[in-house]
Amino acid sequence: MEKPRRITDSFPRRRRRGPGRPPGRLKDKKDKDKVQVKVRDCPRDPSEPAPDPALLEMLRRFDLSWEYGPCTGITRLQRWERAQELGLSPPGPIRDALLEHRDNPDVTYRWEWGGGQW
Repeated sequence: MEKPRRITDSFPRRRRRGPGRPPGRLKDKKDKDKVQVKVRDCPRDPSEPAPDPALLEMLRRFDLSWEYGPCTGITRLQRWERAQELGLSPPGPIRDALLEHRDNPDVTYRWEWGGGQW
């Protein structure tokens, strides 16, 4: 009687890593200096006021609106401009708010799960 085949049988086997360093770790301490900090990880300038909660809610609704296309990997302003070029008529107040708060990462970048404010 033949042993039943599994879908994984059609893929090549990979060797497991030995007892050395686990995957995803930096090789040396000197490599830690090369790690870049994301803009969202940087603290906000203390002299800069926090954005208005109503503005953040309006931007959140823009983020969650699929009619303007995906928002992964681009800023909110880039998404707004792409939607405008495609004739999707994104809301004008969104663009005005993004241009007004251009230096504030809480406004410029979309909220991401796990690190957001909402």
